[in-house]
This record gives sequence, C-alpha cells and structure tokens, in this order.
Amino acid sequence: MSERTAPTAPLRARAEIDLAALRANVRALRAHAPGAAVMAVVKSEAYGHGAVPCARAAVAAGASWLGTATPEEALALRAAGLPGRIMCWLWTPGGPWREAIDAELDMSVSGMWALEEVVEAARGAGRPARVQLKADTGLGRGGCQPGDDWAALVRAALRAEAEGLLRVTGLWSHFACADEPGHPSIAAQLGVFREMVAYAEGQGVRPEVRHIANSPATLTLPESHFDLVRTGIATYGISPSPELGTPADFGLRPVMTLSASLALVKHVPGGHGVSYGHRYVTPGATTLGLVPLGYADGIPRHASSAGPVLVEGKWRTIAGRVAMDQFVVDLGGDEPAAGAEAVLFGPGDRGEPTAEDWAQAAGTIAYEIVTRIGKRVPRVYVNEEQDG
Repeated sequence: MSERTAPTAPLRARAEIDLAALRANVRALRAHAPGAAVMAVVKSEAYGHGAVPCARAAVAAGASWLGTATPEEALALRAAGLPGRIMCWLWTPGGPWREAIDAELDMSVSGMWALEEVVEAARGAGRPARVQLKADTGLGRGGCQPGDDWAALVRAALRAEAEGLLRVTGLWSHFACADEPGHPSIAAQLGVFREMVAYAEGQGVRPEVRHIANSPATLTLPESHFDLVRTGIATYGISPSPELGTPADFGLRPVMTLSASLALVKHVPGGHGVSYGHRYVTPGATTLGLVPLGYADGIPRHASSAGPVLVEGKWRTIAGRVAMDQFVVDLGGDEPAAGAEAVLFGPGDRGEPTAEDWAQAAGTIAYEIVTRIGKRVPRVYVNEEQDG
C-alpha cells in the first residue's frame, strides 16, 4: 500500500488518514468498555487505512491488544516493530505456526487439526505456543462446536499445557447479529459462551482473557464485554450499523477522507451519452467533470449513477457507469477548474458525503466502502504526533 506522511505534490487521488481521529476513537471505545481491555483490529490493512500506522496510533491511545485475521498480517506487524499482544485467528493447515510461536503471537484454535499442528510446532520451537480456543456459539463460521467437540478440544489443550507445549491464553467467540438490536441470537450466543467458558474453566483452563464483543457489542451490550473487546470498524470512526446510531452518537469520528483532483471539465450539449453503455444521457447542455478514480481503485461499480461526490460545495452524483479508472459527474453548468477537489467521502464536516452514504448508494455496508480502496490510492497520514 502506497503511503505518504504529507502531501508533497498534487495527487490524482488521496485517502487522507487522520490519526488524531483514530486515537480519539480508541479512547472513546475504552470509555464505552471501562472494565475491559481493547483490541484494535487492524486486519485487511486496518480496513483499508494502513495497518502499521493505525496500529501504532491505536496502541498510543491505549489499545493493549492488536488483532488480525491472517498470521501473515500479524507477522508483518511484528516485523514493523509493534510490541505487545497480537492475536490472529484465520488459520489453514500448514501454518505458519513456528513463525507465529517465535513472534509470540496469540493464535486462535477452532479444532483438533489446528491444535495438533500448533503443538507439533511448539515441540520443534522448544517453547510454548500462546493459544486461544475459539467457541462456535452460533455464528456457524470458525470455532469449535459445544458439547463433545469442545470437551475434546479442552482436554487436548490442557494435556498439551501440562506438557509445557502451550499456554491457553484466551477463550473467545464472535457474534452473528450484534449489529441488529434485540435479535434473539444475541442473548442465545451469550448464554452458550458463558456455558462453554464455565466448562473450560471447570476443567482447569485459566485464560487471561475471555472475549466475544465486536464493535456493535462494545457500543451497545455492556454485558458482553468480559475481559476484552475487539473493536474493528468503530476504531476507524464508522458506525457498525445505521440502526445502532451514527458515529457521532457514539463519540466517534471517521478517519478516512477520500478525494481526487478533477482531470477534466468540459461543456457538452444535451442528449450527450456519458460513459459505457450510455446509461446516462445529459438532459440538456451542461458541464461534465472527470474524476480519476474507478473500480480498480475500489470505487464500487454498483454505485454507478448513484454515488455522491462533493465538488465546490455541492453534492453531485455519478453520471452513468463507473469505469476501471474513472467516472464522470454532471456539474450542471458549473465550471470548476481542472484540478479542483472532488471529495467522495469523509467525516461530513464540510458537507461531504460519508462512507455510509456510499454504502447506501452501492447497496452494501460502510465496512466494504473503506476496506476496498486500493493500493493505487496513496494513504496520506495527518496528525501523526500524539495529542497533547
């Protein structure tokens, strides 16, 4: 991912990452869960914001854990010098278990095959692995099923712990519907999680942390906080669900502002087709602005004829289809200069659209809008210095 710490020349496009906003978000999330530690989830390049700079900012603001999906993401954080606790949870057969043990990562285990592989790697490393046992409490993805499967996994983990091959550092799970207030699965999963934790602890597991709360649960379900909350999208100032509230409702501020420089402004007559397929035809004489961003940069093609853009203080709408590298907005006769700023989304302070506005336009969620912004768009980091 291309990174810059300050703009040195006009850019085709830029994703400005406000690290002061990120630090403030972490502090706000800590206040929402005062009895729990905070894990800042920085998977997928910190939801498109840049993993290493965002991880550093989150730790500076008091996040005591970092979380990634893949072990490769976690190892990259270690290679960049990030200290402290880092957990990764999306494993496939073959590892890299040994590298993770050597890097002192916390590794999630959902079933016997993974436990067997990590134990074998620990034998070779001559040091214990840090393992967190994941329970499937109802999401139906990763995690061990309750009942006999959980009992067998707990027994095997305790046996390996007694041999000095691993340390069970955590017991955890993940919600399916925490972003849907009142959904019956929420209480059901909490009940199953408590039962599975109680069973493991009754057998002798002594975890450092028990955790199930994601961003929406951190914000709305204090009974789910346990010892640790895992904050993903909320860390970046985006509400996990419009039904739960806006970012401002939770004291959060969006971290990314995506903008581009207009590549061309021109007059066209009425009846002029615009972009592939001529799905947009100008209703009368007008001006068109060319925005040099497209689906190769992560602009959703599903936002064709719908995505909002702020140009010279006015909301414009994508005219026709989003192409690979560019799209067009109808400027309605206005004549900004080439190079004028087009803001696709940001915090909304200047009247610009937000990532949630784009999610609505594309029929998706704001998570996808920020995460999919591609490597051709430089990340420009501002407010890197710690506040105060």
